[in-house]
Amino acid sequence: MIQRRTAVALLASPLLLTGCGGGAEATGRRPTATRPAPRAVPAPRATVRPAPRGIPGLGPATTAAIPAHCRQAVVVTGRGRDSPLCTVVLHRRTDAGWQAGPAWPGHNALRGWTTHHLAGDLRSPAGVHTLSDAGGLLPDPGSRLPYHHSAGFAPTGTGFRGEPLTGAFDYVIAVDYNRRPGTSPLDWTRPLGPRRGGGVWLHVDHGGPTHGCVSVARTHMRELLRTLDPRHHPVAVMGHADLLAR
Repeated sequence: MIQRRTAVALLASPLLLTGCGGGAEATGRRPTATRPAPRAVPAPRATVRPAPRGIPGLGPATTAAIPAHCRQAVVVTGRGRDSPLCTVVLHRRTDAGWQAGPAWPGHNALRGWTTHHLAGDLRSPAGVHTLSDAGGLLPDPGSRLPYHHSAGFAPTGTGFRGEPLTGAFDYVIAVDYNRRPGTSPLDWTRPLGPRRGGGVWLHVDHGGPTHGCVSVARTHMRELLRTLDPRHHPVAVMGHADLLAR
């Protein structure tokens, strides 16, 4: 009888009741290791690439007129609608955008610029024009464009300021305004008709305004001839600053 009461007392002892101050030790089990919560891995930052550089001074309308495959642009920026003075910069398109070369002083037509050129108006035709052919009175200096060497490039007379025109056409690059690309700059075919003028060139500066052409120093003409490449589809972007900014 005494042995049965002892056994009951032991079963009722709080030291053997699980959950009463004993926990795992009371049950004889090892505590379960608590794993730390995993650290949140920050999401990778999106790489923001800068937009390709455009050509300074050109607005959306002018920029849109440059063909997508063009990688060389001779930008002729006039000082004003009626000014014969301009700045010429050769730009090259790269993966990062357009890269500008040095700025060269130049001349355009006596009365400035127009978007509707007519023969004899003494204004240069504004717009984006392809550059396909070259030539000159002097032998080819290493032109990448087709070069037409001819005695027909000998000018006569004087400029508007009385300056001699000798040497002005030693090197020329035809601007494809109202002409047939793939021919000599001396070709007088006029797809728009003779009333709309033509014979617009980049040529050697003679120190004064032109009838409709754009002129830069002889050194710069040689550089253009050696740089402009038909594979890069070169263009001339021409006009006064306010017009090009549109």
